[in-house]
Amino acid sequence: MKKILIFTMLISLFSCNATLSEKEKQEYSTKGKEISKATFDALSSQLKAKMKAGGPAEAVPFCNVQAAPIAQQLSEKYDVVIKRASDKLRSCDNEPSERELEIINNYKNLLEQGKELQPIVELDSTNAKHFYAPIIVKANCLVCHGKVNETMTAKTDSIIKLTYPFDIATGYNEGDVRGVWSIAFNK
Repeated sequence: MKKILIFTMLISLFSCNATLSEKEKQEYSTKGKEISKATFDALSSQLKAKMKAGGPAEAVPFCNVQAAPIAQQLSEKYDVVIKRASDKLRSCDNEPSERELEIINNYKNLLEQGKELQPIVELDSTNAKHFYAPIIVKANCLVCHGKVNETMTAKTDSIIKLTYPFDIATGYNEGDVRGVWSIAFNK
């Protein structure tokens, strides 16, 4: 019994003190950037095609139904869990964890101070490796995430409200922090 207790205490001691080396941080940062870019490219290319084909009337329902499966498919491809988290939700699937919300708020504060936003690689309480990077609002995002009667039409706002009744993911300006890419590595 004493051996089990000592072994458990040693495991706890070492797991609490686990950190990533700079080499590991760089490696997972590179992987995280690759995965978040691939996910962004897959989502945005299809979203742009829907916008071109039928504007927000086609793009909003597409995003509602297809964004999660696209992220899931890429999660499986890369053997990770890919999540887009935001403090201003359109979908409950994007609700941030406590840590993700801290990171979103930190990115917003850094942006207000004019500082460069860098990805974060860290271990969580179970020693799983996580990558976080800001999602920055681009000009073309404002069609569905901007301000009504400025960059977003009332018609688009109506389509969004019908598809996402509890949406609060509007009011952004180009360059704002929309949320974070949150990637948990399985290995």
